[in-house]
Amino acid sequence: MEYRTKEEQVADHLREAILAGRLPRGTRLKQAEIAEQLRISITPVREALRLLEAEGYIDSRSFKGATVVPLDIVASEEVLRLRVLLEGQLVQHAVQHATTADLQDVRRLAEEFAAAAEQQDSALARGANYRMHRRLYDTAGLPQTQQFVQILWARYPFDVINRVDGRASRAAEEHEQLLRCVIERDIAGAMLTLRLHIEAGWNELNSQLRADSPPGPEASVKAGPRR
Repeated sequence: MEYRTKEEQVADHLREAILAGRLPRGTRLKQAEIAEQLRISITPVREALRLLEAEGYIDSRSFKGATVVPLDIVASEEVLRLRVLLEGQLVQHAVQHATTADLQDVRRLAEEFAAAAEQQDSALARGANYRMHRRLYDTAGLPQTQQFVQILWARYPFDVINRVDGRASRAAEEHEQLLRCVIERDIAGAMLTLRLHIEAGWNELNSQLRADSPPGPEASVKAGPRR
């Protein structure tokens, strides 16, 4: 795996914590507490927070200091389309470049996700999901594309989607199909499976919102393309 500086490691730790819901939206992030928890100095924490602000995970303009940004679910449909496009490129290159050792790592993380889903541990499942996709995309060798994808993840309602009943178990099956395509070096199959995986979570979220909301134009997020 690529070398990461201390600030990049801290940023990755916090990014996963945000996407996993261990740091809920609106949470105030205190540099001293983070540094103490990770047993490092303040400097890499400060730099990591600057990086996460640039990516859109946190906002430090508030009088409260650095806080995890609230979810703008209305913007998520555009993010959905960009995720399909950019993550499709990453998975295509992953199929071409991932080594056996890489795929063993991805398989282990996919199994961690499946185990967490079976235990109905939402935070653990979201963390494993982040690490699995991040590890798979690491193998693509497209760092700029992956950086843009991480920015998109900051604006996507993973925490809401994960609360849809049974979604984690279905996602585990989709991960298995995706990994099978990657192992078999099936580029077209991997790209299709990834797109369906991303769209499935989005469509299930919309179905849940429609079921939970009263009729009306504002009752749900506009659904993504159904295939």
